[in-house]
Amino acid sequence: MTTARHLVVFTGSGISAESGIKTFRASDGLWEDHPVEEVATPQGWQRDPQRVLTFYDQRREQIRSAQPNAAHRALASLEQAGFRVTVITQNIDDLHERAGSSDVIHLHGEILNARSSADERMRYPLVKGGIALGDLCDKGSQLRPDVVWFGEAVPLFEEACELASQADFLLVVGTSLAVMPAASLLSYIDYDTPCALVDPDADALSPPGVLAINATAGEGVPVLVERWKREGALTLP
Repeated sequence: MTTARHLVVFTGSGISAESGIKTFRASDGLWEDHPVEEVATPQGWQRDPQRVLTFYDQRREQIRSAQPNAAHRALASLEQAGFRVTVITQNIDDLHERAGSSDVIHLHGEILNARSSADERMRYPLVKGGIALGDLCDKGSQLRPDVVWFGEAVPLFEEACELASQADFLLVVGTSLAVMPAASLLSYIDYDTPCALVDPDADALSPPGVLAINATAGEGVPVLVERWKREGALTLP
């Protein structure tokens, strides 16, 4: 059996959309009918923290009620079959973890955590409920959602690039490859590392050298995973 068994998966909002989680629509600048600059930027937080907290409380409840879909479950099953699977996601939900994936890097943070507004290393799990004004970290600063807003650094990006460079296969699922710096991950893989993109618009989105699989995440990922489990290796279709 081949040793080429480290799959790095880069997922975007398309995979979560199939679980009913609404995606950010950059085309109109709105997220759930809210101007993005008001709810997803440091400036919006400074102007109206209550509006931001309420917005993320609503998103949090939406995510808690959602369930992993066939794509999430298929990736977890590949790990259970003995493959090494690292998921690098732009998504702030926990659907990969709930499906059973154990190695997940959240580039844009995790909505089910709160963090200190003064020290980003101080994080607190939100088992239930949300964040209120007056909820403070251990240093006395207001808690905020543990998400990366527009204009903020992506602290896990270097780690993600290193993992991409070590991949035996890079699978991109449900992302337009338009949000930087995450979209540049593909430039860190070795030139001969196979790469595929699963998306309904894959033909239009796939860079040169990337296999386009025109399918939804829930359709395309399980087919690939079943093939790999049968063959015991990560191969292009």
